[in-house]
Amino acid sequence: MAKKESGKPIPKVTFSLEPTAEQQAELIGTLRARFEAHMDRHPGLAWRDVASRLMAHPQKLASLFAMESTGGEPDVVGYDDVADEVIFVDCSEQSPIGRRNICYDGQGQAARERKGVFPGGNAVDLAAAMGIELLDEEQYRQLQALGEFDTKTESWLRTPESIRALGGAIFGDRRYDHVFVFHNSAPSFYSSRGFRGALRV
Repeated sequence: MAKKESGKPIPKVTFSLEPTAEQQAELIGTLRARFEAHMDRHPGLAWRDVASRLMAHPQKLASLFAMESTGGEPDVVGYDDVADEVIFVDCSEQSPIGRRNICYDGQGQAARERKGVFPGGNAVDLAAAMGIELLDEEQYRQLQALGEFDTKTESWLRTPESIRALGGAIFGDRRYDHVFVFHNSAPSFYSSRGFRGALRV
């Protein structure tokens, strides 16, 4: 585990939800290339159907732009036939590099800052601002069934209220070819820990 950052303020996690037309076109190309390179993640789905959904929901494309620009490498990992939605998840090999050095939530971040330690943000608020959903343990394990993720890093996971009420939060990683889910205090933050999100379109 990387040493905890402290002392001088950590640069805040930033992103944009207003891609230019050129950036949108580039993003669509990137998403298509990734989709076609990893058909095992979404068998039975066709890119043309995904693309038409994205063009019909520009706000979703903005969220994907934020995911991509912070290192998430989003890709389609499933389809909810009841809700008629495709599901994008951050599929970067390691936890998104542009979303690290963050506490679990705003309460945890505030506790750190009261002690004069300034993290880059927090996972819960950043996910909400990006318009995405923080992965829970079940979703994280489903992602890990599609490949090997977080072999050198960790990702905060949506934490049950019963755990958070006691001051804790959970995160996951993959070591020794096994997926682990651990606990930590919610104010903790590390240079190797970010978060992964999901987006329904």
